[in-house]
Amino acid sequence: MEVQGYNMPEDLYYEENHLWVREEGDLLVLGMDDFAQRMAGDIVYVQLPDEGKRLKKGKKFAKLESGKWLGKAFAPVNGELVEVNEDLEINPGLINEDCYGEGWMYKVKPDDKAELGDLIKGAEAIEKWIAADLEKYAQE
Repeated sequence: MEVQGYNMPEDLYYEENHLWVREEGDLLVLGMDDFAQRMAGDIVYVQLPDEGKRLKKGKKFAKLESGKWLGKAFAPVNGELVEVNEDLEINPGLINEDCYGEGWMYKVKPDDKAELGDLIKGAEAIEKWIAADLEKYAQE
């Protein structure tokens, strides 16, 4: 689904700081959405925390950098980090090239998938969220 020029698949969940979340069996796959990667510019660094790290919903667990931006990844759910995309160590630009595919960042085993209900999901919710963020960034 395209929202104001951004590719925002409506079958994904979104964390308010622009991580997308996709269910994959018992795991959740996370990555930076199209809006975030385009706002950030060329991604030059992604922190890959150790597998086994406990994540606390809403808390920072990793950092990302572009030439003009330093950002943080916030946990969308409580759980355990079980896999990181090691290809990003060599080529963090995969996020810019294919943010919903090869540019995935983390896999998490959630404590409770019901927490996905707290995330942004569905066409109407995504459109409102993107419009609000565009307005917010236009004022900065």
